[in-house]
Formats: sequence, structure tokens, C-alpha cells
Amino acid sequence: MLGSASNRVLTFTLQFSSSLKFSPKTHIDYRPRSLHSSIMSSASRSSPREALLDDSGCGSPITLEEWQRWGCVSPVPAMVNAVIQDLKLLENNIDAHMVFGGNGGKLQGDFKIQEDKKHRAKYETLADSDKKFQFYSARQIACRLLGSRGYLCQKCWLPMEDCMCSKVKPSSLWHGIKFWVYMHPKDFLRQNNTGKLLWQVFGVQAATLCLYGISEDEEIMWNAFKDAGKAKVWCLYPNHNNAPKTVQDAFSHQSSADMECAYSLTNKDRPLNFVLIDGTWSNSAAMFRRVKEQAKLAWGEEDIPCISLATGASAMHKLRPQPSWDRTCTAAAAISVLAELQLLPECSTHGLDKQAEAVEDALVVLLEVLTTRRLRMGRSITRKVRHSRDIC
Repeated sequence: MLGSASNRVLTFTLQFSSSLKFSPKTHIDYRPRSLHSSIMSSASRSSPREALLDDSGCGSPITLEEWQRWGCVSPVPAMVNAVIQDLKLLENNIDAHMVFGGNGGKLQGDFKIQEDKKHRAKYETLADSDKKFQFYSARQIACRLLGSRGYLCQKCWLPMEDCMCSKVKPSSLWHGIKFWVYMHPKDFLRQNNTGKLLWQVFGVQAATLCLYGISEDEEIMWNAFKDAGKAKVWCLYPNHNNAPKTVQDAFSHQSSADMECAYSLTNKDRPLNFVLIDGTWSNSAAMFRRVKEQAKLAWGEEDIPCISLATGASAMHKLRPQPSWDRTCTAAAAISVLAELQLLPECSTHGLDKQAEAVEDALVVLLEVLTTRRLRMGRSITRKVRHSRDIC
């Protein structure tokens, strides 16, 4: 979950052995885009553009194949396609093209003005707060999908000319662990997001995307949690109401046999589930509240076990300011939990250190690509450090 200027969650810092330390890399880019014209020259800052039309048209519904190429595993969200249909109808009615640009592929121009009035009016008609929340998420995702068609690589979420897929080396994640990247809609398809690296490296079955507010995604995740049981679900989040446990606190008391129970003959499809909340630091609080609400529905109590990772200095601070030095990105949090589990005798034979290195390598590739892109566009590769009072 690399961010732009926003402060992000899952930002525990890392202390690794020398073999696991980040290489100092540079920075991040997010190019404005819209749809209809070809990809702009990267020699300068890009400006808004209209939708790049394919044979089916920019406003055509999202097919299952297209949806899953973006890294999703759920059925196509019905509300996302409903929003796309509404956008297409509005485009026809006012005889104006959808234009996207800026961070997050936001609608721009005259179409944005008309669409804003329409979606606000529809939002007010939704009496149920959960429906409003789902509509908000679906609209965010629908606009990002339309604004990225023909522009971003569907696997690495980078502009086609900067695709990094050939540089990422896949790896197998130990079968006793499963990552869930619980992503805010505003982080979906962000070029500098790092949560996407987990399924690029480990595959979508070992590291699964769940979009916040998308009922089809959340149903899949919580069905898996209820099937596994509360004891096998851990959230990597600093829950201030209950002191989070360290990896050692949570698992060092277990014997090797207990750890293997996550993949025993009687519990073969129930690994340890680690939830990584992937959003800005401000958005993460609402996301964690929803996790607790769902936990109460599933198990009768909202407290969900949380893990706090070891502290240290993350190279990500050079690229993207954080509220303090003890916070880092989603990929780095995954690296940290794998590295800390590797130190436990009962986990030392699973090659978790190599799996952590595979994610780190992918993160380095992403940072190099984003740095190269910014330099090519004549943009700064350093970021102003914020919240300096929190940095010691």
C-alpha cells in the first residue's frame, strides 16, 4: 500500500537481519489520466484525457475475466456494474465524454459536474447506511476501472510503458499462512500501492484482495474466517483498546505440532489468516471498525486478535511521509511478519525468510520503476517529510 502524500496504515516499522533490509530506493509517481486518447508522452506531466475506447466501449460492463485480471477473486460486484451503467446513460444523455485524471482517476470536466449532482441525489435516496457505504465504494471502484482501461497493466497497476510484471519473480507462500489484503477503494489500482505485490508474488489464492465495502469480497473473506475459526485470524493493526501481541507472544508458546495444525490432515484448508488493512492511516480506523463489527456478527464479540510488528526504520519513509517512523507500507508489513515468524523454532523450516525476500525484491522493483518514471517526467524523486515532530 504505498501511498501518495497520504499517511498510510499497517505502518509498523521493520528490523531485519542484513539480508532482509531494504535497499535505499527513491520515489513514487501517479500520472493523471482520463480515457479516449492514446497514452500520453511520458516526457512531461500528463494531463487529463478521455477514455481509451475498446470494441466494447469504455462504459461497457465489467466482465468476470476483466475483473479478475485486476487481481480480484470475487464475482463481479453487481453494484459496480450498476454504477457503470448509470455513468454510460448519463454520458449519452448529456452528450459528453467521461474524462478521468489526477490521483485516483477522478472524473473531471463538465461530465464530473453533472455526475456529481446525480450521484449525490441517488446517495440521498438510500435510507440504509450500509447501502450508502456500498454505493460509495462501488462508485470509487467503477470510476477507477473505467479510468484505467487501456492505460494501466491489469496485473501490476502501472502504466503500460512502465509495466514491471516481467521483473517480478513468483514464489510459493507456506501453506500454513494466508494473507488477506483488505483494501480501501481509494487504494484500488493506485500505481504506488504495495499490497498488490503480495498476490503478484504469491498468487491470488495465497494473498487475496478484499475490497472494503464490496459485499461480494467481504462475504468471501468472512466465510473463510468463520470456517477457520477466530483462533486462526489475526489482524496486523495497532488496536489501542487491547494491547496487540507481538508475533512471539502470539505463537512462541505453540509447539511445532500446534503450528502444523494449521495444515494438518484434519484441518487441511484452514491456515493462519493475516489481515493487512490497506488504506491511508485516516481511513484505516473506519476499516478496522468494520472488521470488529463483522467479528461480532461472526463470533459474538468484536475483539479480534491483533499483532504488533517489530519497530525499526523503513526505507519507505524516503518515498512517502508517514505519521511517524514506526509505520510502513503493506508489503513491508507482510515482510515483517514472515521474517518474525521465521525466527520462531517451530516455523524455521518453512522457508519464510526466502518468502519475505521475494516480497522485498518485488518492492525494490516497484520503487525502481516509480523512481525511473518520475525522473523521466522531470519530477522530484524526494518527498517532503511530514510530521517531523513524531520522528526521532
